[in-house]
Amino acid sequence: MKTRIVRIGNSQGIRIPKPLLEQAGLGDEVELRLEPEGILLAAASAPRTGWAEAAQELRERGGEDVLDGFVSSDFDEREWQW
Repeated sequence: MKTRIVRIGNSQGIRIPKPLLEQAGLGDEVELRLEPEGILLAAASAPRTGWAEAAQELRERGGEDVLDGFVSSDFDEREWQW
């Protein structure tokens, strides 16, 4: 499908037909990425998508020790009062 680049204020944009947006599953927010072939328009991913599953998998593998232990600093040793 061909379309034209149109002026929108100080920017430029394209009009995407509604049926094409629906078929692509695109909502109000999208991501643009520069690819060697051109600009890729993709559905925006939600922040932290997949974190819960990754944490569950880590727990199942016994990965509780992935966090570093406490490392004291000069501030802890000299200035901080516990």
